[in-house]
Amino acid sequence: MYHDDSFGSAFKRGYRAIPIAIRSILTICVVMFFLMILGGQAFATFLVEYFAFIPDPITTFTQPWRLVTYMFLHGGFLHIIFNMLWLWWMGRPVEEQLGPKNFLVLFFGAGIGGALINTALSGVFGAGPTIGASGAVLGIMVTFAVMFPRMPIMLIFLPPIEARFIVAGLVLIDLLLIGQADNIARIVHLGGALTGYVLIKMYYRGYHYDLWIEQITKSFSGKKKAGASSSSGAGSAFKGARRKDMHAVSDAEVLDEQEEGELDRILDKISKQGYEGLSDREKKILFELSKRN
Repeated sequence: MYHDDSFGSAFKRGYRAIPIAIRSILTICVVMFFLMILGGQAFATFLVEYFAFIPDPITTFTQPWRLVTYMFLHGGFLHIIFNMLWLWWMGRPVEEQLGPKNFLVLFFGAGIGGALINTALSGVFGAGPTIGASGAVLGIMVTFAVMFPRMPIMLIFLPPIEARFIVAGLVLIDLLLIGQADNIARIVHLGGALTGYVLIKMYYRGYHYDLWIEQITKSFSGKKKAGASSSSGAGSAFKGARRKDMHAVSDAEVLDEQEEGELDRILDKISKQGYEGLSDREKKILFELSKRN
């Protein structure tokens, strides 16, 4: 059907197929990276000076925008390419399952959480400027490992390894290399991983961030009145969250009746066709079975 497409058409189609939250993050990071290259050393220095994260309590308090802007700046090609690839590989199933709003809370929550933890420990581990989305991306990777612990990950020269072991290994590397003079913000990485883990666990306990965002948006847009009306809105949000939980339980009960071979069949299909080859139903079943196992 698409064999006569031009490269530009194929690129646009592939770009639009990327989930909206990941697509937005990728776009901003790539644009900023090329601006740093094309703008020259002076412009790159300016961006780092005013938008990098500095793990100093006073700077963090007086210049809070750095907690977000540092994630979109990268210091080299390998730095950005690995961050964006990991974000794409493991972030897509997360966003498809949780939705863009929950995904953005997890991403920015991990990035900000990692930065704040680094600030708290700056007296011990130093306070150099930090750039890059590594902490936020590692938070998403931890989220993926919690949601799909047994999902096989293919790495070069290695057999398929379950996601939980891949992510645990990356976290362990950061833990073992704390304090090394390698110019890598290990504390931000570990703080992002910890924050991502806490946020996804809170989500499973009923803290549905998308409902909170909807309530905040409505309150700012004037669609909800203050006082009793807002309380009613919060109650509706809580009921909505509980309804989601009830549906999840109902789905889980159905999945309990699936044969043990269902998971093997889906994993075999992934190995042959990739994750994109799964139907929506198979993705949902995989999500539920992965949590169970």
